[in-house]
Amino acid sequence: MPAPRAFGGYQMTETIGAYLIRRLAEHGVGHVFGVPGDYVLTFFGQMEKSNQVQVVNTADEQGAGFAADAYARLRGMGAACITWCVGGLKAANAVGEAFAERSPVVLISGAPGRRERQRNPLLHHKVRDFDTQLKVFEQLTVAAIVLDDPETAAAEIDHALALAKRHSRPVYIEIPRDMAAAEIVAPIPRPLAPEASDPDALAMALAEAVERIEAAKHPVIVAGEELHRFALRTELGEIIHGSGIPFAATIMGKSVFPESDPGYIGVYEGAMGKEAVRDYVEKSDCIVMVGAMMTDLNLGIYTAQINRRFTIYAAKDRVSVGLHAYDDVLMEDFIRGLAAHPWKRRTEVAPFEHPEHPGPFAPSDRAMTVEALFRQINAFLEDDMIVIAEPGDALFGAADLYIHDGARFLSPAYYASLGFAVPAALGVQAAEPKLRPLVLVGDGAFQMTGMELGAIARYRQNPIVIVFDNDGYGTERPMLDGAFNDVPRWNFSRIPEVLGAGLGFKVTTEREMAEALDKAHANAGSYSIIQVMLARDDHSPALKRLTASLAERVKAKG
Repeated sequence: MPAPRAFGGYQMTETIGAYLIRRLAEHGVGHVFGVPGDYVLTFFGQMEKSNQVQVVNTADEQGAGFAADAYARLRGMGAACITWCVGGLKAANAVGEAFAERSPVVLISGAPGRRERQRNPLLHHKVRDFDTQLKVFEQLTVAAIVLDDPETAAAEIDHALALAKRHSRPVYIEIPRDMAAAEIVAPIPRPLAPEASDPDALAMALAEAVERIEAAKHPVIVAGEELHRFALRTELGEIIHGSGIPFAATIMGKSVFPESDPGYIGVYEGAMGKEAVRDYVEKSDCIVMVGAMMTDLNLGIYTAQINRRFTIYAAKDRVSVGLHAYDDVLMEDFIRGLAAHPWKRRTEVAPFEHPEHPGPFAPSDRAMTVEALFRQINAFLEDDMIVIAEPGDALFGAADLYIHDGARFLSPAYYASLGFAVPAALGVQAAEPKLRPLVLVGDGAFQMTGMELGAIARYRQNPIVIVFDNDGYGTERPMLDGAFNDVPRWNFSRIPEVLGAGLGFKVTTEREMAEALDKAHANAGSYSIIQVMLARDDHSPALKRLTASLAERVKAKG
């Protein structure tokens, strides 16, 4: 660390890079995922020498972004570090996902030094202008900054990280390579202006909501992902247990509250969900939707039938009661107000079917099907596991899984980028080493980012990866099939031979699957990959429900 010296009335005590590392650590970031490049090597060296963060090398920048996203969802903030343009633009997809799904990822990029830019030379990795990448990330983040001034760098860093926390969305930090080791001026505190609801508007919103809930004969709560992002799960529990109202979860909010709770009715996702859950929610005379993003997948590709007149809605960007919008009311204040209300607990509610654990699975020599696969997974799940579901039928089928109270569920069920699940396992086990990921991924998605298994092997992690091998993009085939949905056949089960680590299994029957799961469970020291051979036209019950509903809609219009 440089010796302190006076500069502009302040004391210079550490470098820009060291300050950024320290502030990340203070926000709970202990790992930074990334791929090095010459424009960011100085900062990589600073991270490696620090005792505050561990560098986790990934095979690709997009994988680093997905890993940081998963890490952020568990730890409250995640970080990835890449080089300029060739690295940053590859990570843009993952950052876009983090913005869409409210995940506070910090993307750190190196860049050409300030003196290198004089006379606008054609430096390697340059696209159009030196600020091209910055302009891209201005569209994908809540703050995009360049640390090119030692006098303002600390304040800029603090401000960006505060915005990431407040909005639970990504920020972009660019460091010209001649600035990472520049001595920084001690920061002048520049806290964000406090957020607060208008007291009168909040009181009116709560009064109207309470009146509607207490007058309802058949109320129901639908809980979503923002309760997790903004640490409101405790308040959700107080509302549920205080009022006695049954609750469902969205697919993005699955496992946001224990599924063993006697008030839980299942996942609500329009026609994709089970008919009993859909019927219960859509017949309610008061639907209390809290922390739920109104995305097409959360709503079963808009097959949900929810009447706004009977809905109380509280999300980060909007609070409304029926048709009354309360623009000056924050979701957090509204939900805490509902949690604090002295509810008269309901002793009688409309009957519903509480999901129960399906119990053990008795395998036979029948060929593997998607339905049997999910039944076996249900029987296999344990409290120390986290299900990471890739978009597609892996996600749709996983909605019906019974998630233990100690287990969790993770999926990009709104942005729905393929390639998330395997690098997400890397991020999850860095964030919480005691959690064992059970990764559900299609064969097409695995071919995009699945070789992050190399990093998983390097860092001695032990996820169990189940590849749904149905010879291509099986979720798209019911919509429109063609050769464009085919992917090359890989021998996924033999990847451990390439990496020199892990166990691989190829299964075609239920009994082979049961044996593979047992051996994978026992392989606690490394990863396991199970290649499950499935028919091209086989789909989960959830996808069959959705396609049947959409087909009925098409017939009705015809």
